[in-house]
Amino acid sequence: MAVLWVKTYLLIGAVAGIAAYVLGLGLGYCLAVAAITPGVLVLMPRFLSGALRGAATPAARERPTEAMSGTEFEDYVARIARSCGVPVIMTPLTGDWGVDLIIGRRPDRVAVQCKRLARPVGPGAVQEVVAGAPMQDCTRTMVVSNQGFTPAARRLAELHGCTLVGGTELARLRAEIRRLTTPDHQL
Repeated sequence: MAVLWVKTYLLIGAVAGIAAYVLGLGLGYCLAVAAITPGVLVLMPRFLSGALRGAATPAARERPTEAMSGTEFEDYVARIARSCGVPVIMTPLTGDWGVDLIIGRRPDRVAVQCKRLARPVGPGAVQEVVAGAPMQDCTRTMVVSNQGFTPAARRLAELHGCTLVGGTELARLRAEIRRLTTPDHQL
């Protein structure tokens, strides 16, 4: 079996060398093509499978929230908001009335509840931020999560005009912050 493979690769090398000669390459290049082609063919399947595996694996920048703690996730959302050019107030860990961040300027301030969870976010997060927004002098609300939202959370958010950004939609967070903190934004 091994002899057959060697003969096959030698034949492929010879055909590649002849093809290079027919295409007008010099004799030295033709010999190089003939010598290199079998090695390339041996390595090509491994290279292609590795390249495809690598292309399918998300980079750390594609899922930056995967290894964060809850506090790190809040910092991450705050950095994104600051990159939009709006002021950000990080509320204390206790006594925040369910509001983790206050984004923007009066009268268009947004109360944000950040949830870094391993499961979809339920309606409790929406309840907290909607109830806490007036206590923090905010007119708009948003829940940001690394996960998606349950149907009950989506219904409650729609009822109260709360913006939900999570899971695969996290990439649009910057655009949502800009939209909500623009003074001419209509509810």
